[in-house]
Amino acid sequence: MNKTKFLIAAGIGLVQFGIGQANAQDTLKLKDVVISATKNDQKQSQTGKVVSIISRETLDRSNGKSLPELISEQAGIIVAGSGSNPGLNKSVFFRGAGSAYAVVLIDGIVQNDPSGNGGAFDLRLFSIDQIDHIEILRGGQSTIYGSDAIAGVINIVTKKGGPKGNTVYGVASAGSYETYKGTIGLNGAVDGFTYNVNYTHQKSDGISEAATPAGNNTEFDKDGYKTDGVSANFGIQLDKHFSVNPFIRYYRGNYKIDEGAFADGLAANNTTLKNFSGGLNTKYDFGSGKINLNYSYQNTSNNTLSSFSGFPYTSMGSGSISLIDLFYNQKLGEKLNLLAGIENREMHLTSGANRPETNIFAAYGSLFLHDLSVFNLEVGGRYNKHEQYGENYTYTITPSINIIKEIKLFGTVSTAFKIPTLNMLFGQYSANLDLKPEKSQNYEAGANFSFADDQFSLRVAGFKRDLTDAIIYTPAQYINQESQKVKGFEIEPAVKVWKLDINGYYSYVEGNEFNSINSKVEDFLFRRPKHTFGLTTGIQATSNLYVNANFRYFGTRTDGNFATYAVEHLPGYKLLSAYAEYALAKRRVKIFFDAKNILNEKYNEIIGYNTLGFNFNTGVTFNIR
Repeated sequence: MNKTKFLIAAGIGLVQFGIGQANAQDTLKLKDVVISATKNDQKQSQTGKVVSIISRETLDRSNGKSLPELISEQAGIIVAGSGSNPGLNKSVFFRGAGSAYAVVLIDGIVQNDPSGNGGAFDLRLFSIDQIDHIEILRGGQSTIYGSDAIAGVINIVTKKGGPKGNTVYGVASAGSYETYKGTIGLNGAVDGFTYNVNYTHQKSDGISEAATPAGNNTEFDKDGYKTDGVSANFGIQLDKHFSVNPFIRYYRGNYKIDEGAFADGLAANNTTLKNFSGGLNTKYDFGSGKINLNYSYQNTSNNTLSSFSGFPYTSMGSGSISLIDLFYNQKLGEKLNLLAGIENREMHLTSGANRPETNIFAAYGSLFLHDLSVFNLEVGGRYNKHEQYGENYTYTITPSINIIKEIKLFGTVSTAFKIPTLNMLFGQYSANLDLKPEKSQNYEAGANFSFADDQFSLRVAGFKRDLTDAIIYTPAQYINQESQKVKGFEIEPAVKVWKLDINGYYSYVEGNEFNSINSKVEDFLFRRPKHTFGLTTGIQATSNLYVNANFRYFGTRTDGNFATYAVEHLPGYKLLSAYAEYALAKRRVKIFFDAKNILNEKYNEIIGYNTLGFNFNTGVTFNIR
């Protein structure tokens, strides 16, 4: 039996042996966890927003995954490219929205890439080993987080200081395609000072991004990658009321790339991504209220050496954003909270001849009425002043009713927006200074059910989003285009019995969207299947051994073939993965094995880009005090 067959058999054995921990779907049982991303520190039981939490426990059991892979396991989220070559671009499609309509936060601070056409933060440049937990808010969140928060928010909460003294922790792993990862970190606390400093290095030979066309026997070169990331968080408790938390992060990734579909590129083709972020969070807590100040400076660069028809060319893009967010929370009695804040973003393109910049200022606020008998209500609004297009407004109304302890009804009516990027306004190609922001009207409603002390739970949520003034590219210039509509629903059941966890989801989404293949609005969404299904099962087999298995199904979908400029219909596919860990030395050392396999994926044969197929990672984590 060869190694591949052996590993497949081992993975199947793990599936049969045990059905595992809620891998990113344990969220329905965490109703008492405080959600910091709402800026009101609400419990899940108090808010009508659809919230999921990827817990620290789940992250600790995901060392064989990348962040895009983990995010793609959530209901209603598709990360295009998460099953492809690790260096390939990863686009987050949230509830049927395009790839730049969800906001990524790190510790509550908006991440943005002004140098990109979409402005979205690149998830490849953040390692799972540096994350404590992740909060996901679905639906329009522009009232709190401004531009781009049309479909949802992903808040990455980083690891902070550890227990008193010093702790050394780390991960070492190896896997398919000559893939290696190492993380080393140090954290601790002493006399009001905490710290967490870590470094992660990853490399892989990868596979060819481009699929070999039929009849071609020439082997395409592998497109590997190498990344390095440094993260440092500090906490300074100046007195019992006032704390200051500086941070600094740097990420660098070098990715080999191909020319395109079915086309191998020059051996020297590569993209180098760099991201630097520094700033601080401060909080003054005076009992009945608190004042928070977030400041960050981010700089992102993307330098690409590529080829077209055999001729090399270089493209360079870099941008920076400075963000100040000052907000105030006040308790107005036991059942009413006030949130008021102001925010300012300065965005710059630091490459190119004219080096343009723009600014957006905002003032926002909300009132949060909670635990009024069975009723909770949040209402809020935001005013925005953009240097180019002028003013716009958003609002949010979110009620929820706890009919009984086990049943909660919730809903939201909100508006959201996305500002035109600097490239759209000032770039070299098709720029248009008269662009207006994209706007959306959002509706969602649903119910939570929880019985037998959360051993059985179910969340059902439906949503509808109407987008107007969508910005599209034309050879002449970017323009605001007609409306687009998306609707769908999500069902998320969970069962926890004895040492067994079973968690699942089913998502449905449909809508229309402009596409650049036939330059018109069609009744389908590229790369987003109407039907997706996931099931995660697992068991704590012994006090030291934990195993789980994850199965996901992605239905048929469409994509654009930019080699032939035709709309292609892609068949559905399945993804099976298994994970096991064994704890040693009082659980301070864990050995893990993670394997996954994409079943019947035909994307490479039709569109011309490869997928990974079967791959695995195995390694060890350690925690030394």
